[in-house]
Amino acid sequence: MSDISTLLARAEEISSDAERVTEAKLRKVALPGGAGVIGLITLDNGEDHTKPNTFGPRSLISLNTAIDAALADDEVTALAVTGKPFILAAGADLTSIAGGGPDAVRVVAELGHAVFRKLGDGQKPSFGFINGLSLGGGLEVALHCTYRTVMDSAPALGLPEVMLGLVPGWGGAFLVPNLVGADTAVTLIIENPLNNGKTVGGQQAFELGLADAVFSGADFLEQSLLWAGDVLTGKVAVERPEVDRGEAWDAAVRRAEQVALARTGGASPAAAKAVELLAAAKDGDRDAGFAREDDALHALSQTPELLASLYSFDLVQKRAKRPAGAPDKSLARPVTKVGIVGAGLMASQMALLFVRRLEVPVVLTDLDQERVDKGVGYVHAEIDKLLAKGRINQDKANRHKALVTGSVDKAEGFAGADFVIEAVFEEMGVKKAVFADVEKVVSAECVLATNTSSLSITEMAADLEHPERVVGFHFFNPVAVMPLLEIVQGEKTDDATLATAFGTGKALKKTTILVQDSPSFIVNRLLGRFMSEVSRILDEGTPIDVVDGAFAGVAPMPPFTLIALVGPAIALHNTETLAAAFPDRFYVSPALERVVAAKKGAYFGPDGSLDPEVEALLEKPAEPKVLAEEEVRRAVLTGLAQEARLMLDEGVVAAAEDLDLAMITGAGFAFWNGGLTMLLEREGLGSFH
Repeated sequence: MSDISTLLARAEEISSDAERVTEAKLRKVALPGGAGVIGLITLDNGEDHTKPNTFGPRSLISLNTAIDAALADDEVTALAVTGKPFILAAGADLTSIAGGGPDAVRVVAELGHAVFRKLGDGQKPSFGFINGLSLGGGLEVALHCTYRTVMDSAPALGLPEVMLGLVPGWGGAFLVPNLVGADTAVTLIIENPLNNGKTVGGQQAFELGLADAVFSGADFLEQSLLWAGDVLTGKVAVERPEVDRGEAWDAAVRRAEQVALARTGGASPAAAKAVELLAAAKDGDRDAGFAREDDALHALSQTPELLASLYSFDLVQKRAKRPAGAPDKSLARPVTKVGIVGAGLMASQMALLFVRRLEVPVVLTDLDQERVDKGVGYVHAEIDKLLAKGRINQDKANRHKALVTGSVDKAEGFAGADFVIEAVFEEMGVKKAVFADVEKVVSAECVLATNTSSLSITEMAADLEHPERVVGFHFFNPVAVMPLLEIVQGEKTDDATLATAFGTGKALKKTTILVQDSPSFIVNRLLGRFMSEVSRILDEGTPIDVVDGAFAGVAPMPPFTLIALVGPAIALHNTETLAAAFPDRFYVSPALERVVAAKKGAYFGPDGSLDPEVEALLEKPAEPKVLAEEEVRRAVLTGLAQEARLMLDEGVVAAAEDLDLAMITGAGFAFWNGGLTMLLEREGLGSFH
């Protein structure tokens, strides 16, 4: 490792104006009870909570200056680091580092270690006050401190680097297993990131041992300072369980290897490197551990997977916030009341989301009172669960429940509604009839939205008096979890309707993408082609375990696990829709038809083995064509490459970036593959950018 003065000079050289600098602001706070004076460093980039603190070269320089000042001040007896309201930090500023190449990554890796470790090595006790979101380097800066507190309602703590094609490189890969044990580290460093970037909340972080104390409420900082004073005076003794460095550590490494293989099929260099770092951290040598992290980041910075990850990160951080082709937001009309046609599970999930995000009246309608009551009851029960978990207070729970009502009379229920969305049976005739009924009882400007996953918006609106106010508003299941919302423009959808749809999607905190009306839109069309090719290969004789095993590292789950998730009937309907539109490319599997007719919900039983009843329904070709896993993968990716190119040529979306953003946020495709098109390019299957 270079000396810190050299690193600081190099950081100045590679810094750029692209960095949103997080300033480290030092102030002295006198602690009660004779505990001394603490040097409180607050990280603040000057923006609101929607733009988290991050660490680029200049931010690390600022933090270094603040730590040095606190350590040099004889009046200061201890240090503490916290963040602006609700945010500690969201890790490295990847955007500002990306352009500098491997050398810049090496400099920033080593500088982060050199600055952060002053918190633990500076001969003064240090405290990390985790007051909100704390990801990657944001968590690592606290891990370097002698002690930590955490706010119980902090929404997201984690080390997501492996999802991004990196590893925790500012101490996390060494410090976490040596703090909380190797098995918990496997969950935090490998398993959670590969599970769509899963994080933990503040209370769970405390229970896992990442923090020594947990506090709640608006006075979190005051409570943390009082606790720090008690620690410094000896009134509170911090005890941590001893880490098992024997067989338990080795067993955790074996689990890490299994998780990485199952999730990535060996296709993620970052996951493999994270396993190596966890195994090596057993030696307890911190200097060696940090040096290994520097080497790992430098090596990963030269992989195509990291370039793909940075591309994906940019899509999610920037393109998702400025949807290509969306009309001027000033055209959007206010939504003060929402109507939902249907009261089944999907409709009820939507009602819960609308009331939580928009906080306006939401009315569910259905064919009879029993169904309406069931739908409203579901929403109320989910609100009660949020209350029980402390996610909302009693006042908000009461208000939200009062806003969700039901009716069997659309004229009564939808009076005054600005936005009505249907979530009824996926059949064109049914949906057209629903909209014909709704149009009679709402204003001419009320948006009529459809949650269809595959049907034509243009056809659905064709017989209406005002077809211009019909728009596709396609959620993904589960509604509360999946970020993507496809906004589909029919031939006559006007800009005011589109702008209202985009504005509503933003208020719902969804990633919105404009899609031109076409069969199955983006995600379901690509997944439909995926499943069409897979089904053809299975029906021609390749064993199902070979087909399923071909996509580790490509798709977020094996194809026939995906079918169980969406439901065989829905998968079949989607394929039938696409085959009707594009019979030369899409294949309707007779075996899948039989599985649906038999009302089977999955191909596999609870133990993971193929259901014997399903096995009996599969094709038994006289001359089976058996492919190896690599051949299966190549054939399916070739089909996806063709479909992606056709979708771009047809103008279904504005650019390949939208295909990738959709597959990342709507289907869980990996950051380190760049969604889909960068993977296809890497495989030599086309050029999309």
